Amino acid sequence: AELKNNAVPAKKVGKSIGKVICNGLLLVFSFSCIFPMVWIFYSSFKTQAEFTQSSTALPQALNLKNYISVFTQTKLGMYMLNSARNTILSVLIIIVFSFLAGMSSPDTASEAELIYNYFIMGMLIPVHALLVPMYVQLRQSGLTNHWYTLLFPYVAFGLPISIMLIESYIASIPKELEEAAAIDGAAFSDVFPDCISAGYAILSTVAIIQFFAVWNEFSFSLILVNSDTLRTVPVGLTMFKSAYTVDYPRLMAGIMTTTLPVMILYFVFSKRIIEGMVAGAVKG
Repeated sequence: AELKNNAVPAKKVGKSIGKVICNGLLLVFSFSCIFPMVWIFYSSFKTQAEFTQSSTALPQALNLKNYISVFTQTKLGMYMLNSARNTILSVLIIIVFSFLAGMSSPDTASEAELIYNYFIMGMLIPVHALLVPMYVQLRQSGLTNHWYTLLFPYVAFGLPISIMLIESYIASIPKELEEAAAIDGAAFSDVFPDCISAGYAILSTVAIIQFFAVWNEFSFSLILVNSDTLRTVPVGLTMFKSAYTVDYPRLMAGIMTTTLPVMILYFVFSKRIIEGMVAGAVKG
């Protein structure tokens, strides 16, 4: 009996130690994710001399000259407008085509299953493996250096994951609802608005995920667009440097300016993202 009584506290101690270790690892991981943004934030208020003297020290005063310089001496506003245009158009096209493709469930016909698998195979292809082939193809077609150039790769690489998420969600909706609508003589145009309402959660998730992906995309915007008037935010931030030096405080002010709207959007809709990702996980 004494051995059993001693074994119980030992198990509790072991569980407590395990929890402390897990929580400690999670705290370290969280700190490694949060500190870079905090560091960029307070470093954006430094002068170049302060940053050179100590890159991790706090600024001596809140210097807003870097933010003023970002909007008055650079083209960051134009880059943000270009990114906003590409993002909005790409997300709209992705939502429309992925929802229509997701509505054609793979179990309805062999042709639909073939098309579905064709799109899903796009997730297996690394993006950087197609940089050169896509550049050559678009250049030969005369489609480089246009305002719509980046829409092609953004939509093409955004469709696979979007179709998979939407199809998984649509498959979780009972088929009896569709069959009942067909028996009542409802046409597709009558059912389609209800399908959109039922899929609002997953459509919101797809829109937010693709918004982040397109807004932060760098490789295609660097390769396919050379005109300064068409550059996006990620490529435009690389212009914040001279031939031999980099004004890091001003660069960080530009990063904070372009990142803050995305961060606010994520924090506002983070719950919606999680709900949409798990919406089709449990069927029935």
